[in-house]
Amino acid sequence: MSNEIIFFGGFIVFIILMLAIDLGLFNKRDHVVSMKEAGIMSSIWVCFAIGFYLLLNFKGELLHGVDSFERLREVSSAHAHNIKLNMSDFSASLAAYRHNLALEFITGYIIEYALSVDNIFVMVLIFTAFAVDPKYYHRVLFWGIIGALIMRFLFIFIGATLISTFGWILYLFGAFLIYTGIMMFVNADDDEKIDPENHKVVRFASKYFAVHPQFEGNKFFVRIDGKKMVTPMFLVLLIIEFTDLIFAVDSIPAIFSVTKDPYIVFFSNIFAILGLRSMFFLLVNIIHKFHYLKYGLAVLLTFIGVKMLAHNYLEKVGFTTLHSLIVIVSILVVSVILSLVIPEKKSEA
Repeated sequence: MSNEIIFFGGFIVFIILMLAIDLGLFNKRDHVVSMKEAGIMSSIWVCFAIGFYLLLNFKGELLHGVDSFERLREVSSAHAHNIKLNMSDFSASLAAYRHNLALEFITGYIIEYALSVDNIFVMVLIFTAFAVDPKYYHRVLFWGIIGALIMRFLFIFIGATLISTFGWILYLFGAFLIYTGIMMFVNADDDEKIDPENHKVVRFASKYFAVHPQFEGNKFFVRIDGKKMVTPMFLVLLIIEFTDLIFAVDSIPAIFSVTKDPYIVFFSNIFAILGLRSMFFLLVNIIHKFHYLKYGLAVLLTFIGVKMLAHNYLEKVGFTTLHSLIVIVSILVVSVILSLVIPEKKSEA
């Protein structure tokens, strides 16, 4: 257990350091994030994810302290890694384990990153509905991601405990993802709208907080005549947190279809979430061009749901993590290409 604690602790320290640098060094003042800045930050986070993939590929045994064949077999069995172990060749078995662990991470990362695009659609609607000044987008998203990190940690390790205790819950997750995918496909063309005054989060907050009727710069709280009040900026933050909570219900079970290792699920989730903020600024002005992407995400969720329902059969026929990665990337690439090749109908725009 000490290896997991050290590895996990080092990862958390790294994330805190990166967020501190981001907030203090690159964003000392509120400003509109340019495409160039968003592109640089997106590239940095993608490079970090690739670097972590390489770390697992070459030193993956450090995560769970795999130093013997017995330990390797124990870890592989506990996390249901679909790999063949050769008792007479520990080095080859360890190499297979590292490669599989790295593949699980990068596949989970791509799934979460892809599903985050749908989150961006909703974020754009939220900021537009509340008329938030673009120069404050970064501040809201920064604190929104802090809350998302905490919620994902709880969701993932609770989910891992449930799966290890009740194996049948995977089938429940699979059925839920198929239903979600079908509903996303059916409703892909529906115009989503957000009513700032009647949103359920706004109504809930209004019951327990005194709400100031207007923005006060980048402040979440203000004191008026000695009374502490929340600003509309705080309401926007609450809605974004609530939105991430809803998306986590889809994305976390989806990654458990790839790996049962809660640490890999957490690492892939966190890298994708941290990249989400910079990707938002990169796509905010062109997200509407990918009009077939929602269909692609719907197919992606349905595929993952089917995979969870049929995981025992797929393991028997040799369907590996690499096959899943190929299918997932193919779905996303096809949906993006279709979006660029086939223009959106004017009546739908």
